[in-house]
Amino acid sequence: MALSAKEAGVVEAVPRQLLIGGRWRDAAAGATLAVEDPSTAETIAEVADAQVEDALEALGAAAEKQAEWAASAPRERGEILRRAYEQLIDRADELAVLMTLEMGKAVSESRAEIVYAAEFLRWFSEEAVRVHGRYMVNTTGSGRILTMRQPVGPCVFVTPWNFPMAMGTRKVAPAIAAGCTMVIKPAQQTPLSMLALAQILEQAGLPEGVLNVITAKRSGAVIEPLLSDPRTRKLSFTGSTEVGRRLIQQSAEQVLRVSMELGGNAPFLVFEDADLDAAVDGALLAKLRNVGEACTAANRFHVHESLGEGFVRQLAERMRALKVGRGTDPATDIGPLIDENQRSKVAELVADASGRGARVLLGGERLDGAGYFFAPTVLADVPEEAELMAEEIFGPVAPVATFAGEEQAIEAANRTQYGLVAYVYTRDLARALRVCERLETGMIGLNQGVVSNPAAPFGGVKQSGFGREGGFEGIGEYLETKYVALSL
Repeated sequence: MALSAKEAGVVEAVPRQLLIGGRWRDAAAGATLAVEDPSTAETIAEVADAQVEDALEALGAAAEKQAEWAASAPRERGEILRRAYEQLIDRADELAVLMTLEMGKAVSESRAEIVYAAEFLRWFSEEAVRVHGRYMVNTTGSGRILTMRQPVGPCVFVTPWNFPMAMGTRKVAPAIAAGCTMVIKPAQQTPLSMLALAQILEQAGLPEGVLNVITAKRSGAVIEPLLSDPRTRKLSFTGSTEVGRRLIQQSAEQVLRVSMELGGNAPFLVFEDADLDAAVDGALLAKLRNVGEACTAANRFHVHESLGEGFVRQLAERMRALKVGRGTDPATDIGPLIDENQRSKVAELVADASGRGARVLLGGERLDGAGYFFAPTVLADVPEEAELMAEEIFGPVAPVATFAGEEQAIEAANRTQYGLVAYVYTRDLARALRVCERLETGMIGLNQGVVSNPAAPFGGVKQSGFGREGGFEGIGEYLETKYVALSL
């Protein structure tokens, strides 16, 4: 399916080159990579494919600019972010179409992501002027203690394909606010949104060399040399736990500051005193945001046995009514998955669960035709040993199991190597506090199916990573603390 004139215009407006030291230029030897529309499997653009020499040149530009940028006025940095925020909001409709074309999600969801992404720019525009230290009397009374916060230095960012704009602003905004320069490599499937963001920041007045963008097909090949380079001082990565482990190992050589937002396996607990209708509403939000391709997506539903049948019946009815289609169609609720590899993985997980005795109440199969579509799926009576109870699904599949008591529910929820987010539905305040305290996760949605908020610290525990993005904590990831002992 050819792009419409409007869609083609949106794509054409975005740079296709690398941004290094304030200059848009081709990759070494003119290498390019194709960007595909997952709803049609057709190429919609060719962008520069960075080589190792390009990546090192980008790091060089960031390192050269670091001292000057660190010395810039905090208010100036904040104003740049504020202007970029306003541009994102003004251009939300066209940027949403661009995101949908390269990622596939419904355009209404893409627009919501643009607004969410913009909020990180606004939040950290305000945090830029609130970096402070302290001055206090030494405990002996004979001296003083002075602390100051300073930029950590040049950063390397690697962002995923599922939220191509928001995962960019969540890293770029606090780095700019703190006074850090950076090299960012977006996912090869979705480079256009990051290129558009870089263009907007450039237009907002961000000095050349502060943000350098390298789009690349071979992520490991271009990132590993940066991590072994002494000019790099910080790595922030969002992606799979498997890749995160490798990057942590590579970053150890230079003892880099590291932030990791890795995989998830979010449990969604519904207790017997929950509002069932509210729980189903929350389940739809938690499961189907981004076609289920989100680290915060509810991965497994643990429902009290007294509500089990009612929950799966209502959930299946609601999901059956959703329209699957190309994301640029305003009527679409569920778009395609990102590629055939992801669709095949989802199909294998569903087949494994049904083979182990799970009941398929809805969907369960690939959809025919162009693109990487998978039917919205509800599975009931899912056994504990099913692979999708332990693995991240990243698709529109809702597996439901039941529990008999609170202790069993908590044990089931914590039975995973991951600990990013959990969802809890109960109207009992004491139970809510007990369960929230015992869940081994970095975030909890209590009686709501969405936790992401630029004003809140986003991050997990266990093998879901470490560090926090957003909130008051977010800028701290890009600051070092220096202590000065004063003798009076």
